Amino acid sequence: MSDSKFTGEVSRTASDTLAKKSTAGDVISGGHLVAKALKNEGVDTIFTLCGGHIIDIYDGCLDEGIRIIDVRHEQTAAHAADGYARQTGRLGCVVTTAGPGCTNAITGVATAFRSESPILHIGGQSSLTQHRMGSLQDLPHVDMMTPITKFASGVFSTERVADMISMAARECFSGAYGPSYLEIPRDVLDAEVPAARAVIPKPGSYRASVKSIGDPADIEKLADILVKAERPAVLLGQQVWSSRGHEEAISFVRALDIPAYMNGASRGMLPQSDPHHFDRTRSDAFKNADVILIVGTPFDFRMGYGKRISKEATLVQIDQSYATIGKNRDISLGLAGDPGVILAAVSQAVTGRIDNGARQQRQKWMAELREIEATKLEKLMPMFTTDQNPIHPYRLAYEINEFLGEDTIYIGDGGDIVTISAQAVRPRNPGQWMDPGALGSLGVGTGFSMAAKLAHPNKEGVCLYGDGAFGMTAFDMETAQRFGAPYLAVIGNNSAMNQIRYGQLTKYGEERGDVGNKLGDVPFSKFGDMIGGYGEEVTEASQIQPAMQRAREAIAKSGKCAVVNVWVDPNEYAPGTKAQTMYK
Repeated sequence: MSDSKFTGEVSRTASDTLAKKSTAGDVISGGHLVAKALKNEGVDTIFTLCGGHIIDIYDGCLDEGIRIIDVRHEQTAAHAADGYARQTGRLGCVVTTAGPGCTNAITGVATAFRSESPILHIGGQSSLTQHRMGSLQDLPHVDMMTPITKFASGVFSTERVADMISMAARECFSGAYGPSYLEIPRDVLDAEVPAARAVIPKPGSYRASVKSIGDPADIEKLADILVKAERPAVLLGQQVWSSRGHEEAISFVRALDIPAYMNGASRGMLPQSDPHHFDRTRSDAFKNADVILIVGTPFDFRMGYGKRISKEATLVQIDQSYATIGKNRDISLGLAGDPGVILAAVSQAVTGRIDNGARQQRQKWMAELREIEATKLEKLMPMFTTDQNPIHPYRLAYEINEFLGEDTIYIGDGGDIVTISAQAVRPRNPGQWMDPGALGSLGVGTGFSMAAKLAHPNKEGVCLYGDGAFGMTAFDMETAQRFGAPYLAVIGNNSAMNQIRYGQLTKYGEERGDVGNKLGDVPFSKFGDMIGGYGEEVTEASQIQPAMQRAREAIAKSGKCAVVNVWVDPNEYAPGTKAQTMYK
């Protein structure tokens, strides 16, 4: 066979195999239907890693003006879609090819599942004509994705592509938010069909409001309970921010004079100067309160499965999911619906009701909690300000908090180091805290940071990594740079997976406690240099703040990422790590 003949055969085969974009206006391909449907859902950005199964989606996105962010690993793409959903309040979207493209994204989708984040994962698949023939990258994707999504399905006709995307997206916002998965075989995606036959739901014509207050009678019951409460406490969880009910929540706690605790994405909802903002006395409040209101967070391991809450208290739970209410712990009253709308309705319902002196008692209750908060902070200050060497991780967390600006989005990615940071880091505004959530995934930081900057180009992104977490997805810092989304990576480097290491040392002793959890001493600042950004090593506590300031200036000047590698003491741990509360 001559070279010319061989080349000709390849060209002919390729032209037969790859879908061509039609110039006719009366037909449309599956990939272009995907793009139209995504645009109808408000999606302006997809996160992806290329593959032959999905290229027609890219072609459609270019026509629809949807930004394509291509990463180096699909885990980052899925985390970025999750982060983009958290930051925008809209549907996040990750697009992967078949086989390993899908499986690489599973951790990110599972993270979104446990964190109740609305993302749509669109996956490629071999042609229907090759079903069960052993085609390239063929796997049972739908079967694998079903347990970690709210909805998972294949698409079996090109005419239904847009319709199925609207169906999957609708499921993402049904009840508690979460991910959906759609598999689109290549021949379905590449095929062109008459535009008139394509089912494309009209935007605004196939959705109902999810802003439900549930049973109005329960609003009245809760209003009565809270008006009479002398020692109430409220925990505002992830759902309050994800459903954008933060303004109603703020008005609620101020109107009723209730001490408020915040976890997950709801951190930063109230400024620290607000008299209703509390963050160090949750366990004290939950032991002594007469009424406890849990809003938008489950009784999972982070809540001790509800066991740490006083059995004598009146316990009320508000959640988007009926299935979550009363799970793991009996409650006095449950309300299924939108957190912000319910809190606003309760605020309205208490107007004019007589409290019989309860409000005066609430003022006394908050004063008592404030004294305990001050005492606990005083105990932490020696660790926050210590000059010890190696650097105490609490000092690093404290310096990061001092570094944050009004528009800084803080991302935590790691185990023990992120747990420690929760003791010190206080974001200045709502939506400016991001962490792995209930799945405890390491490696979220790069995708989250990139997504935060893409969603809010004028805000600053600061990610605190553990050195183990940084090693998992760091190469996509280059992706962030490439798309104009530079951020600051601060690494708390103890050369170990320390959250697990502590438990091993405690259980097995020093001779066997370091097995499987020790990492090499890596000067990660060189990574910043390698990608053309800024890098600096820090070994003295007094140099943490100056190093971060230099990094901030370098990012502003160059538009590239910065890495500040801080060497911290490997023998200091968070209280939760020492108590092994994650396993109790």
